[in-house]
Amino acid sequence: MRWLPFQLNPDLPENGIPREEYVARKFGTRGKGVNARVAAAGTQVGIPFAYEKMQVQPNTLNAHRLMYYAERAGRQDALAEELFKAHFLDGANLTDRETLADVAERAGLDRAETVAYLAADTDRDVIERADVEARSAGIGGVPFFIFNRKIGVSGAQDPDTLLQAMEQAIQS
Repeated sequence: MRWLPFQLNPDLPENGIPREEYVARKFGTRGKGVNARVAAAGTQVGIPFAYEKMQVQPNTLNAHRLMYYAERAGRQDALAEELFKAHFLDGANLTDRETLADVAERAGLDRAETVAYLAADTDRDVIERADVEARSAGIGGVPFFIFNRKIGVSGAQDPDTLLQAMEQAIQS
């Protein structure tokens, strides 16, 4: 499995924007209801989403750079898990490079090397190009699964739907 870059909000400023402003812009008056529905669904499966802790809606370019970096170190899944926890459970500001370094360290990456990597803006162009390629391929949201580079499935799906897509990808 590989995690590929796709920014939901590539036009956000590098430091993100206040979360409340983002929700109001994107969802209008129904914004709080969207968060409540997701939080309720999370509770049913043991995920305590904490939208009330989120102060910043991040531009995720650096988080995606870090995922690319972690892939080379064999820590991409661990980093994805830590990034999701940091954002959705802790309300961490994922635009802050020190916060990203802390998250990377929890995922098993060397903190000092991570700080140096993020400071150098290495691989920024790789991530920007991959994001544009995903959009050009018709991907417009997450989650989006690609099985065996043949079958794409968009959105949160039940396990049977994902299994069928995997089986179809193997056969084609």
